[in-house]
Amino acid sequence: MTTNALSSPTLVALIRRLARAASGTDGIRAILAGTGEALAADRVSFEPLASGASPVVWWASGVTEVPYTARQCPVETGDGMLGTVVVHAERPLTGEEQTLLEGVCDLLAVAVSRDVHQQELERQISERIRELADQRAFIECIVDSLPNGLYVVDRAYRIHAWNHKRETGLQGVSRTDAVGRSIFDVLHRQPAAMLKREFDEVFSSGRLQQFQMESNAYGDTRTFRISKIPMRMGGADRPVTHVITIGEDITDWKAAIDRTAQAEKLAALGQLAAGVMHEINNPLATIAACAESMSLQQELGPGAAPPTELLRIIDLEVQRCKKIVNGLLDFSRPKTAGKERVDLNAVVQQGLFLLQHHPRFKRVKLVTELEERTPMIVDADADQLVQVLIALAMNALDATPEGGRVTIRTHMLAEGTDTHPGPCAAFEVADEGPGIPRALHAKVFEPFFTTKPPGQGTGLGLAICYGIVRDHGGALDLVSSEGVGATFRVALPVTLMVTS
Repeated sequence: MTTNALSSPTLVALIRRLARAASGTDGIRAILAGTGEALAADRVSFEPLASGASPVVWWASGVTEVPYTARQCPVETGDGMLGTVVVHAERPLTGEEQTLLEGVCDLLAVAVSRDVHQQELERQISERIRELADQRAFIECIVDSLPNGLYVVDRAYRIHAWNHKRETGLQGVSRTDAVGRSIFDVLHRQPAAMLKREFDEVFSSGRLQQFQMESNAYGDTRTFRISKIPMRMGGADRPVTHVITIGEDITDWKAAIDRTAQAEKLAALGQLAAGVMHEINNPLATIAACAESMSLQQELGPGAAPPTELLRIIDLEVQRCKKIVNGLLDFSRPKTAGKERVDLNAVVQQGLFLLQHHPRFKRVKLVTELEERTPMIVDADADQLVQVLIALAMNALDATPEGGRVTIRTHMLAEGTDTHPGPCAAFEVADEGPGIPRALHAKVFEPFFTTKPPGQGTGLGLAICYGIVRDHGGALDLVSSEGVGATFRVALPVTLMVTS
């Protein structure tokens, strides 16, 4: 079989093929795919440096005999030598051909290196895409596993997330039908203006908003705590971009709290009972004296003066007893929670009426400082607020030494609180006890935590008070330093404020 000498045009053609392949998308594989024709009668091969390295570049014309001569040229990249290009021919290469061969090797190194890097980049991209998909699936699984309904809207009120719990119930909507749509279209049963106001409050203030609502979305009437949480894409210092809404079913929790609150109320009632009996004994003694006087007058015969004044006194004392007993019954009777507009000063005075009958309040000075110039109207359950006041006052009484003062005051908070930035009406209960160390401030509102000796408290009183105040959209705060007494402040959003 005859062979032709390796010619410069052959190498030029090879260089062109390598150049085209190096600029393509498939790297060195394009060279393999486009080089099936013979290059003269010579053979050029790329021999990898190690097994499993880059693909072999091979051009052949069916030469079977051993070539006349072979010339090797290294193919090197920044990562090291990939292999060598071996040229088999029947004569030595000229200087021009050697230069062209070296150029071929350089281009081949670029193409092979690009292919290797491209493959590595594709592998990394695929791995990253797979990791992101796994993370997304993991997060979605977490959100879908929550027992609470959750959804997320952006500033255009478009839904971006909708968990499995929101798909269930009588009013459930599938994720496919919810994501991407306006929240007003999906929750069309709720007033759009109210929903918009709730979201706008979070977008503008950047604060968590919480409230309670009742719903029959799951058949029977259930109570839900709705939390609207600000979400900031890009960092905590960025504007609010989304609002996360979580609906937590608190029906059973609320029922348990109500039962516990009633038990605490009855415990307080038991403490008040002894004082009430003492208070009732006084009018009963007066009634007994009047009855005895009337009996004596009756013995005097028909000519005696009518007991008109005695009857008037008896009636006054009976009304006094009735007022005391009714006050206790009203306080102890379980009630259906319901908020209405009440004057905070009137609520405090109702609590003071019950407290003044407690025998232990005889050993301390009870000071009241009411802001009477400004009627402070709040939306509240008056009975629950009275319960909070009595619980705080009883704690203050326990902490105050004999002869000390317990101060109950009302005032306005123009700057509001963390939960409500607007004007608030507040009442405070301050004692002259040993105070509460700052390290314990965060724990005093936790259930079953108490600073009292064993057997002198359940540790539920402040926790219940905290829950009641939060349910009213207010704040219960502690201001205390060790050794200088403690002040508990209840602040509630003002519904109506009129300055006289």
